[in-house]
Amino acid sequence: MPIASINPTTGEVIKNFDSLTDGELAAKIDRAEKAFSAHRFTSFAERSRKIMKVAQILEEQKNALARIMTLEMGKPIRAAVDEVVKCAWVCRFYAENAEKFLADEAVESSATKSYVRYRPLGIVLAIMPWNYPLWQVMRFAAPAIMAGNVGLLKHASNVPQSALEIEELFLLAGFPEGVFQTLLIGANKVDSVLDDPRVMAATLTGSEQAGIQVGVSAAKRIKKVVLELGGSDPFIVMPSASIEEAVATAVKARVSNNGQSCIAAKRFIIAESIADEFEKKFVAKMAALKVGDPLDESTDLGPLASADAVSGLDADVQKSIAAGARLLTGGAPLPGAGSFYPPTVLADIPESAPAYREELFGPVACLFRARDISHAIRLANDSPFGLGASIWTNDEAERKRFLDEIEAGMIFINRMVASDPRLPFGGVKRSGHGRELGPFGIREFVNITTVCIQDETK
Repeated sequence: MPIASINPTTGEVIKNFDSLTDGELAAKIDRAEKAFSAHRFTSFAERSRKIMKVAQILEEQKNALARIMTLEMGKPIRAAVDEVVKCAWVCRFYAENAEKFLADEAVESSATKSYVRYRPLGIVLAIMPWNYPLWQVMRFAAPAIMAGNVGLLKHASNVPQSALEIEELFLLAGFPEGVFQTLLIGANKVDSVLDDPRVMAATLTGSEQAGIQVGVSAAKRIKKVVLELGGSDPFIVMPSASIEEAVATAVKARVSNNGQSCIAAKRFIIAESIADEFEKKFVAKMAALKVGDPLDESTDLGPLASADAVSGLDADVQKSIAAGARLLTGGAPLPGAGSFYPPTVLADIPESAPAYREELFGPVACLFRARDISHAIRLANDSPFGLGASIWTNDEAERKRFLDEIEAGMIFINRMVASDPRLPFGGVKRSGHGRELGPFGIREFVNITTVCIQDETK
């Protein structure tokens, strides 16, 4: 895949970029090794000061950075600005808490003294997607660098400008060259980077297939890997919930980031007794969304990231309709320039349809009706994925059952699923393994060292 910025709103090429040569790539890994040899011994205070500077620069440049993201992958400009601000938050969170999260922990044993020490691993390769060009990277980079590691970024090939801007942020904040570097390479070079013995671990956010490839590649070399893959998150609404609030949140949860989010609600499972009312209100709100230029602050839904994304999404929608799903609104690419797909709602979806279990990456909502709580739980778990789940109920007994029985890494009650620097993020089943964010995220790429000391008796 060529490395290029292509504006999905117009289809025009903004800028092309040359891939690194093998020699240039080797030089960057050499630079990372040299940087790690010094960075690993810097104090938490020094790292914190520089990460705080990254946060400051992010906020100062939020409008310019947001515009780059919107031009490269089409997210609404308001959401792009919010993304930059959230990146500053994750930087400050780890700048303020990394030392506490990685402090030595005393453990009782037969030795005079024993404890656990957390030490950096070294060079960590991050393979990141286009849908959150800054946030996906910064939620890895802030904790990894605060832990004393150094990072290499292989970003998605359609967001090279965003990738280069992130490297520049760390340099402007005072980090030495090599602590964080962007690699403008294709996916075909990832295996060779992992093959370098100085690269100690990898993290990938992306498709299931990409996760399998990187997971196998890392396993062959006995290297740690964190995988944050797809999701087909259920959004369950029970009769005790506020329908108005649930509907409003459901629309936001489905079309956030133009519907291109792993934690977007995708399967809406509604109790039979309220299903007609929910469907009517939900479809009306989806159909009323404003689709258009993402640089216009009044736009609700911008383009998908590419023409291929549109054709792939539409193929799944048409197969689902052919299998018997009922189309309630949308359902066909919008005419004209750009990669636009309208808000779409499907209902009465048979098990043979792609929309029943697979992840539809775009503004397509799938409605299901649940006879009772047991049926709702069965529908929610009838997916190969297990990332997040949003449950709407004010019944305590129902909440307990959902918390005990839903198969997901994150369960939100009466709220949409969202990432938060303070909370661990990740899933189960084919949604991946490992965790980002919170205290667990910073401990993924450290050497958890057991120390036992026995004082000699005189």
